[in-house]
Amino acid sequence: MFFGKVIGTIWATRKIPALNNLKLQIIQPVDSRRLPNGAPIIAVDTVGAGVGETICYITSREASIPLPEPFAPVDAAIVGIIDRIDLENF
Repeated sequence: MFFGKVIGTIWATRKIPALNNLKLQIIQPVDSRRLPNGAPIIAVDTVGAGVGETICYITSREASIPLPEPFAPVDAAIVGIIDRIDLENF
């Protein structure tokens, strides 16, 4: 799992049926201090995250696991909304 921040939403009028009723979000990967860490990516939102929220996401084959269609062609999926990150001795 990785940390990210939702920075935008993609509106697609047509997409494969496996992605119907799911939002596509633009996320900026971040580190544990919420600093940018790489280029933005597109992820399927499975938890109802909104722009500005810190989230956790998964990538690769595991990204299709939380979707209704188990073999949907996705590379990243948002699986949690993060309320806070507590770091000790960093």
